Order: sequence, then C-alpha cells, then structure tokens
Amino acid sequence: MADSKRTKNRCSFCGRTEDEVGLLITGMNGFICDSCAMQAYEITQEAMESKRKDGTKKLNLKELPKPVEIKAFLDQYVIGQDDAKRFLSVSVYNHYKRLLQKDSGDDVEIEKSNIIMVGSTGTGKTLLARTIAKLLHVPFTIVDATVLTEAGYVGEDIESILTRLLQVADYNVAEAERGIVFIDEIDKIARKGDNPSITRDVSGEGVQQGLLKLLEGSVVNVPPQGGRKHPEQKMIPVNTKNILFICGGAFDGIEKKIAQRLNTHVVGYSAVRNTATIDKNNLMQYIAPQDLKSFGLIPEIIGRLPVLTYLNPLDRAALRSILTEPKNSIIKQYVKLFEMDGVKLEFEDAVFEYIVDKAVEYKLGARGLRSIVETIMMDAMFEIPSERKETFTVTLDYAKHQLEKANIARLQNA
Repeated sequence: MADSKRTKNRCSFCGRTEDEVGLLITGMNGFICDSCAMQAYEITQEAMESKRKDGTKKLNLKELPKPVEIKAFLDQYVIGQDDAKRFLSVSVYNHYKRLLQKDSGDDVEIEKSNIIMVGSTGTGKTLLARTIAKLLHVPFTIVDATVLTEAGYVGEDIESILTRLLQVADYNVAEAERGIVFIDEIDKIARKGDNPSITRDVSGEGVQQGLLKLLEGSVVNVPPQGGRKHPEQKMIPVNTKNILFICGGAFDGIEKKIAQRLNTHVVGYSAVRNTATIDKNNLMQYIAPQDLKSFGLIPEIIGRLPVLTYLNPLDRAALRSILTEPKNSIIKQYVKLFEMDGVKLEFEDAVFEYIVDKAVEYKLGARGLRSIVETIMMDAMFEIPSERKETFTVTLDYAKHQLEKANIARLQNA
C-alpha cells in the first residue's frame, strides 16, 4: 500500500514517469528521460553544425538567394545593364554552390569562374559591386588596382588585396577564404605596349604577373597590417582557391580594338552586307578576349577571368530613370538632405530633362548627373538651412541660371 502511494519520479521535460520511459537520468534538481536526452542531443548537433569550429557560418543551399532573386535585388538599385546583372548573379550563386560542393561525395570538382566586366565610365560597374555586397552571405571587399605595383617598388603589394578581405572578415582566415573580391580599375594595369616589355613595367605587366597566383588559387602569405609599413609583422597564410574575383574596368579606347577586329573579317560583298547589322554606337557588346589582349592584358590573366561581360552605355532614357527611380537615386538623396532641415524639396519635371540633356552633352554617364545636380543645388544648400522655409521648388529657370553662373565663374577663374 505504501509503495503505490510513493511519489514516482518524472522527467522534468516531458512529464512522463519512470515507469513510462526506458531510462530516467537523475540530476541535481530534476530528471531527464532517454527520449528527451536524444532530442536534446540532436538539437545541439544542429546548432553546432550551423557554426563550424573554424568560426565560419555554414551555408545552406535552400537559404541562398537564387540568381533570379539576386538580379531582382540589383534591379532595385541599378537601372538597366541586364546582361551584366545576369552574369554577376549566376557567378555569385555558383560561387555559393562551389563552397557547398565539399559536402558531396563524388569526384567532380567545380572550378571557380572569375568574372571581368567591361564598360565605359559611369555605367555602373562599381555600383553593381557595392549593391551586391549588401546581399551576400560571405565577406566582400572592393579594392583599387591603380595603387598596385610590382614587389619592391613604391605603391602597394599585390597581397594588400587579401589584407582588405581579412579586415572585412575580422581576421577570420577560414571566413576570408570563402570571400569575394571586386578589383576595380583593372584596365589601369594594362601593359604599355602590345609586345612583352624588355624593361620593367612595374605598375602594368608586373602587377598582372603578380595577380596570376591570386586568381588561379594558391596559398599566399598576407601581411595583416600592410607589408610596407610593418615589415616585422607575422604573415598570415591565405588560400585563394575558393575566393571569387570579379574585375571591372572602363578600358577607354578599346572600341577601336573591337572595330579593327570586326573590320578584319570584311572580305567580299557578302561580308560587307553582314557588317551592316553591327551597331556602331555600342561596339562594347561585341567585345572578345582577344580585344583585352590587344588592349594590354596578358593572355595568362585573361585565361583566369573566363567570364567576360559588358555594360551598355547609358542613353537618355536610362539616365532619366537613374535620376529618380532607384531606391538610392540622386534626387531622393537631396530630398532627404533638405528633409533633415525641415524643408520639403520639389523639382519641376522640366528640370530632370534639362539635367539629362547636360549629362548626355558632357558624356560622363551617371557620375555626370551627380555633378550637374550638385552644381544646381549648391547655393540652395548653402542658404536654405539658415532660412525659415518649409518648401523649396527647383524650377527650370533656376536650374539654367545656376549652371550658367557656375560655368561663367569657372571661365573667369581660368
């Protein structure tokens, strides 16, 4: 009778008694059954797998943005350039899949597809890179190729590219080794002549030779604080095998190389008839690897950048859209600036057309839009914060007056 009335021990998690479970483990102030212990173990394993021992967060293919989703995100900030967006979206998505490949058991090894984007100034190469960085699950950095020189000369070493990536990854080497690097102004390291130089080309061909090992994939000793200023520091070995490199450059004047190559195929009447379909206003769309070689990139580096895409020059419609439509458009930025002073900024539609006309005239692309709007708004940004105005409207006459006044002032100063 006493045994039946004895209080039975229960699992502190599921509440079942010791008679209802296979094993009840006793703790300091409670109990856990074998079933709950197994579930706790599985939950712990999942949590541990999501963050590996090397500190890198585990990627899940189901959670990764698909190429269509990546392009849709880019569309919110960058107008046009659908071809470049598609190439970039696929390249980044394949990079993710390549990082996940080691989990599979087959012998097929996916090689990385470094990408090179060619387009005239102001078409959106750097903007594409900065925008896609907001979406990524891996470290991303943008570096400038113009400061790089061959080892031993004034400037930055090639390894400084990976120093920036390490800094973004908080010096977590395993995380940095899965990152993406955007090398801007890649055209500025073109060699000075089409033939290999017998003398040193320290900021051209020499840099290209140094980049080969990074692009291909090798273990590079990286100075964590920059090599020239701290020569005594301990180097960090970084394997670039899984680092994706995206290069961008204006390649100013490459249209002449493209035109020369296209003309070499013109032989006979039928060839002349076929070339009539070539769009002479946008020769960049016909770019090929041999054009990059003619411009001054060495064949070895072209071979390590297998994905070649181009950016279209911006026409009036694209410039008009860039001015007002993107989430971070130029006009929205100025409206926000005035809003912080309690002033509602408005523009007449004719002002937008005037700004676009001037941008087309100056041939500076999207950057030209910014400089024109800045010139028009300079006096207003100087005076309005001190005045008690609730609204300010930019009219066409005001815009013309401001731009003409600035141009006259520059001529007088000259």
